[in-house]
Amino acid sequence: MTSTIAIDSAVMLRRNLKHVLRSPDSMITAIALPVMLMLLFVYVFGGAINTGSEYIDYVVPGIILLCAGFGASTTAVSVSSDMKDGIIDRFRTLAISPSSVLTGHVLASVVRNVLTTAIVVVVALIMGFRPTSDPLRWLGVAAVIVAFVFAMSYLSTALGLLAKNPEAASGFTFAIMFLPYVSTAFVPAETMPSWLQGFARHQPVTPIIETVRGLLMGTPIGNSAAIALAWCLGIAAAGFVWSNWLYRRKTAS
Repeated sequence: MTSTIAIDSAVMLRRNLKHVLRSPDSMITAIALPVMLMLLFVYVFGGAINTGSEYIDYVVPGIILLCAGFGASTTAVSVSSDMKDGIIDRFRTLAISPSSVLTGHVLASVVRNVLTTAIVVVVALIMGFRPTSDPLRWLGVAAVIVAFVFAMSYLSTALGLLAKNPEAASGFTFAIMFLPYVSTAFVPAETMPSWLQGFARHQPVTPIIETVRGLLMGTPIGNSAAIALAWCLGIAAAGFVWSNWLYRRKTAS
């Protein structure tokens, strides 16, 4: 049974990756938007923001998390399009595992987001980003990013199933894309109004950003890594349960 699910999921992954290759505009957008924001914050706003270090070294971890947010929107739209176009009804007539349909979307999202994140990091290095981490810390950064992308992908899969159409699915993911802006991605929390600092420090994205920043720049991360992992596991579990429940409910009839 397990091997059957794995094979079916691999087939669905291949299907979704083919869709990505046939729609290069979505990949270009997913890369261009974070790069444009990085250019804007580094070259336009960076000179006026004091973080105690080179601003590009401070802001890149936040930009990396933004990549996952933009990718989440694409995943939600893709899932919603499948539901609206009727392809799910055709899948139901085939001898495939129902969960493999969602797994294929999630795995394709992880592959797509990791690729776009790597390209954004390369652009950041060209712009002057200078991390001080060793290979082991880079592996830690990669693990945190993959965990976050995986969690966001399952959550956005559920949002795509919840939405009535692809346009609504794109709107539902707005909160995911907005979270990094109200975190320590671009400025330290202590520079924000006092009523906003508590939310900025304790929302899911902040410990993930602080963990990535600490691993890249060699600064202390305290308990941020444990909190970040807990958030990723919690979001992934909630997204998995929610998306599979919605999928069974929508395909029951």
